[in-house]
Amino acid sequence: MADQDDEYVYDEATGEWRPASELAAAEASNLVVRDSAGTELADGDSVTLIKDLKVKGANQTLKQGSVIKSIRLTDNPEEIDCRHNSIKGLVLRTEFVRKR
Repeated sequence: MADQDDEYVYDEATGEWRPASELAAAEASNLVVRDSAGTELADGDSVTLIKDLKVKGANQTLKQGSVIKSIRLTDNPEEIDCRHNSIKGLVLRTEFVRKR
């Protein structure tokens, strides 16, 4: 529901003035995340690395072909949050992964 202090923005798709917070929530739900090949990714997908990646702060390299299971999407369509056996809190760019 819109706040009384919320500013309104003209939505060209509907031709109506709508609260800015409502439009931001609608845009976030329409966010599409794609891997390096253009395949759509979703929470819980498994991906494969397409190139060796040096992990900053972990002094480790993830090898090409490594499988990352159970990814989580972020607010940024170019990044995914994931876990690896030896690295917690790993964020990968979608340009370096391919859906399995």
